[in-house]
Amino acid sequence: MAGPLEGIRVVELGVWVAGPSAAAILADWGADVVKVEPPEGDPFRGLFAGLIELEGNPPFELDNRGKRSIALDLETPGGREAAWRLIERADVFISNLRPKALEKLGLTYEACSARNPRLVYCQVTGYGPEGEESNRAAYDVGAFWSRAGVAASLMAPGMDPPQQRGGMGDHMTGANAAGAIAAALYARERTGRGQRVSVSLLRVGAYMMGWDLNTQLRFGLVGPPYDRYHAVNPIINCFRDRDGRWFWLLLLQADRHWPDLLRAIDAPWLAEDPRFRDIPSRRDHAPELVAELDRIFARRPLSEWGPIFDHHNVWWAPVQTIAELAEDPVAEQAGVFVRVESPWGIVRQVATPASFSDTPAEVRRWAPELGQHTEEVLLELGYDWEEISALKEAGAIP
Repeated sequence: MAGPLEGIRVVELGVWVAGPSAAAILADWGADVVKVEPPEGDPFRGLFAGLIELEGNPPFELDNRGKRSIALDLETPGGREAAWRLIERADVFISNLRPKALEKLGLTYEACSARNPRLVYCQVTGYGPEGEESNRAAYDVGAFWSRAGVAASLMAPGMDPPQQRGGMGDHMTGANAAGAIAAALYARERTGRGQRVSVSLLRVGAYMMGWDLNTQLRFGLVGPPYDRYHAVNPIINCFRDRDGRWFWLLLLQADRHWPDLLRAIDAPWLAEDPRFRDIPSRRDHAPELVAELDRIFARRPLSEWGPIFDHHNVWWAPVQTIAELAEDPVAEQAGVFVRVESPWGIVRQVATPASFSDTPAEVRRWAPELGQHTEEVLLELGYDWEEISALKEAGAIP
């Protein structure tokens, strides 16, 4: 069995990242995903156009591998009819077009469900499928990073808002959407009916910030953002070694781990210092403690500190660059990477984040070219070559 969703048919009408990434996860899980694109293609295809001279588009490849592409002009009767044939035989429909765009195309949940009651209809939005700003343009930088409080929560006093890396909120939203779709498919096994699933960038961002937001809801306050010198617990914090290499101490249970840390760094005098005798004292004197630890950690390289930490049960992690992560053997062992057949041979790519022991996920094909499978999919829908030629003449397909 190729994956837990083998035999499930998915129609994706998505652009950019949040919707397509959900469909890409389902494809890795074994679903047959058909990506419906306009004749000019998903704008994500042109992300690197004019920016770099390398061949390929790695972000697009990650979020669209495993799919087949059909190019349809949904403004034409023939294009809409082909889309309806796809939807009527599908198990799942995924779109991150804004609600007004789906309504204009006649592809609302009510219309799709009327023609296919077993359909799981997944709507990915910035601010929810209903409400006064349901049609506001978002991207994850707007709805997830900015409006959901993520950026502000990372701004220590005096800092500018930090920049988000591409696709962070989109990928979290896509993964949540994939899980929600799987749950709805399971419910369909019991009820025989599909349903609408909605996932928004704002809601995912708010859930990611759930500790802070729930504290705000309960008590009307939240601790302000802070830098490393003012951490509430200064030993779950980042430090530099002799060579300037950053690492993170992970000593969340501060009193439990404090003696282990002092043994590891051979600093018994810190245990006698009244400024650091307990959790409240270390919090109140965090700048002084961080300065003391900075001086100590500057004596050795991380290659020496790491074994010392491990020997004394001091939990830690290196602060790695993406280039270092790509060569990290632990990441390889954890299943972070997958080998995929591409037009340039076998290449390593990022794996989607779940594994299955009995129905292993796999990448079955490279990201498709625009409209690469148009005729193939139309033939599966019952069109003959004469009808396909007519669709081309009418401009319904390129």
